[in-house]
Amino acid sequence: MKKYLILLSLFFLQGLIELEAQELPEAWSLNDCINYAIENNIQVQKSLTALLSGREDVLMAKARLLPTVSASVSQNAAYYPSGAEANFGGNYALSSSLTIFDGGRRSMAIKQQELYSEINSLGIAQTENDLRIAIVQTYLQSLYAKEAVGVALNMTVTSEAQLLRARELLGAGLISRVDLAQLESQHSSNKYQATVAQKNLDNDMLRLKQLLELDMGIDLQLADPAPTEADVLRELPLRNDVYAAALATRPELKSGQLNVDAARIDIQRAKAGYLPSLSLNAGIGAGYASGGGAWTSQIDRALNGNASISLSLPIYSNREQKTAVNKARFAVTTQELNLQSARKTLLAAVEGVYLDARSSQTQYIAASERLRYVEESFRLTEEQFFLGMKNTLELLTERNNLLSAQQELLQAKYMTIMSFKLLNIYQGLNP
Repeated sequence: MKKYLILLSLFFLQGLIELEAQELPEAWSLNDCINYAIENNIQVQKSLTALLSGREDVLMAKARLLPTVSASVSQNAAYYPSGAEANFGGNYALSSSLTIFDGGRRSMAIKQQELYSEINSLGIAQTENDLRIAIVQTYLQSLYAKEAVGVALNMTVTSEAQLLRARELLGAGLISRVDLAQLESQHSSNKYQATVAQKNLDNDMLRLKQLLELDMGIDLQLADPAPTEADVLRELPLRNDVYAAALATRPELKSGQLNVDAARIDIQRAKAGYLPSLSLNAGIGAGYASGGGAWTSQIDRALNGNASISLSLPIYSNREQKTAVNKARFAVTTQELNLQSARKTLLAAVEGVYLDARSSQTQYIAASERLRYVEESFRLTEEQFFLGMKNTLELLTERNNLLSAQQELLQAKYMTIMSFKLLNIYQGLNP
């Protein structure tokens, strides 16, 4: 036991050294985040441990096909006050048992444990997929927040330039102090919005760090550039193709089918309870007692062997077997319903993401067109304001319209990109 504890400690220490020595990228791409998370995520490691535990159950089920062997040794001593000396004795035995026929229950148990082991393996894949989706959503949300900070800062720079120009106009008597106060208020509001945008970015980056399980002291920089218009407006895959690929590749559906198969084996195992079982038992034994001569000669004389065959015939078991068969059938029905539910859930998820992608593309096109018009309107209004042809309210209205149009375009862009990447994950592709 001490040897195993030492080896386990060395293995754990090696893992810590490898983790510390692992080089982290200076700037993290989406694939960097996904690969690192899958390799280091605690939930994935727990799923792997469950898989290894399940494989032990497979080995144990296979080992039950082999005979069992046991040995026993007993030594005794007796002392009688009236006797001259103590009496000593010993008994030794070796026995073995082998089940020859049990209605196939052991072989079916092996198949079932192998199915459960495969289900555990698929559980790892499902956990990894869930992690991919979470990483994609948080990474793109962070990219969106990063661009939103840029928009807010640009709007702050614009309002500051307008404020400086307005002060010049006030000195020239072309605008009133009320107009200047409104522009000062708007500039303060823009600075506040920039601060809020930065806080949102910091929160999104924190969530990404937590998903990666990185130390809070690590500076996380995003490597992927902002998506282009070509990325947003590329052709959508066919909806039926996405769903067909998801049905063929998603681990939760494969796992659901294997659960149905395992439940059906339970029916056969329950029916095997109606069949007889046959087992073979054999053993040898010997013993000795003091005062009976040399112990070696006593063992020779007492050496004995035995063998027996046992046949067990179930006749009446208070309805245990019938109940077991019926409950196993109900379990199959439950697993089949779970599988149907998983398919419908998958269909709804694919349908929802597909509609989001199509809708976001349409919104992006409309938002792009609106932004062009709003930018031109804002430019003209700003020029006319400085010429005294537009008032402060009209300028601020156009500026707010510009900010709204920029934000709408950003949202539509990243919603479309996120939907494309989620569709890739559902198809079993790299996001």
